[in-house]
Amino acid sequence: MQQAVKVTDTIYWIGGNDRETDLFEGLWALPRGVAYNAYFINDEKRALIDTIKADKLSAYMERLVSIMPEGGAIDYLVVDHMEPDHSGSISILRKFYPNMKIVGNKKTIEMINAFYGITDGMIEVKEGDVLDLGRHKLAFATIPMVHWPESMVAYDSTEKVLFSTDAFGGFCALEGGIFDDELDMSLYEDETLRYFANIVGRYAAPTQKAIAKVRALDPKIICPAHGPIYRSNPRHIVDLYDKWSSHRTDPGLVVVYGSMYGNTKFMTDTIARAAAEAGVRDVVVHDASRSNLSYIVRDIWKYRGLVLGSCTYNTELYPPVAALCRALKNKMMKNRVLGLCGSYSWSKGALAELRVFAEQCCDWRLVEPTIEVKSSPTEVDLKLCRELGRNMAKAVLSKEDE
Repeated sequence: MQQAVKVTDTIYWIGGNDRETDLFEGLWALPRGVAYNAYFINDEKRALIDTIKADKLSAYMERLVSIMPEGGAIDYLVVDHMEPDHSGSISILRKFYPNMKIVGNKKTIEMINAFYGITDGMIEVKEGDVLDLGRHKLAFATIPMVHWPESMVAYDSTEKVLFSTDAFGGFCALEGGIFDDELDMSLYEDETLRYFANIVGRYAAPTQKAIAKVRALDPKIICPAHGPIYRSNPRHIVDLYDKWSSHRTDPGLVVVYGSMYGNTKFMTDTIARAAAEAGVRDVVVHDASRSNLSYIVRDIWKYRGLVLGSCTYNTELYPPVAALCRALKNKMMKNRVLGLCGSYSWSKGALAELRVFAEQCCDWRLVEPTIEVKSSPTEVDLKLCRELGRNMAKAVLSKEDE
């Protein structure tokens, strides 16, 4: 039987790891899986904090019964977030524990009805309300649009534990350890940024409001719904989310190209080399046809500079680059610098669309020259590419763009 893991003497992790799902939300690659975290508080009144994705219920139940007295009842299920990777087992849990009250805010209760047809046994909580479990007191704070409208956190004021739902979460299954002081956090921080950039990042402004609430609570332990539990240094993950949601970037350059026969790749490789020669130490190059979009978006969120290069395909932007541009407009990143280049053979199109993209990203600064090549680059074209690389380096390393 799988065992629950103690977070404190009376709070337990009862989540599960998913190493079978290839794409999170059907979109984002999961080469190292993802964790679905859920928690149990053992007090005079017993409470579950969230459920789990339905196909992972077995592990959840094994961990729960490993610490439950035989025949014991669950008094409350606190639903912090309604995405089915966290709420997917509500219906079956209600059958196991028919007298269990479900705790959520007004929007949560509406969604439970919409998803699962459950309307009875609900307790509606508002901002600042407290659920008394005995020794533990759970206070609730809403964090709307981080990243769904019903999202809220539950804060145990007794042991200063914050159940933060998707806020402060990240990709990657928990590899043996579940706490930040048990894991190689360099790996998890990269996967947390990838999660933030693709799942939460569009909602940077609401995230800033949520961070202000969390800092006021000053929790000793942060228990998110994905990724590690932060007990050794919970402020660190709050600081990272604060940096990312404030659009503060590192002085690096991401180069993304879409190329059919290598000519556009030749241009962007030349730009990347010139930027490195001009002093940019962190240069990341992605082939838009081969890198999963989530990794490209992560790196663009991290670094100040972006160069986009695309061949023309059927008079339009190359499809993988077009998909990236749509994603970037949706993410609403700010404070970046942008360089552009494009190529064509018998009909122009790519560079014109890239210029439209640049105009729509009103908080990005376009760095010249923009370069358009017919068929394959000449030495004159490559000279312009080297000029763009040097100018991107200057913009990326300049304090004025921070």
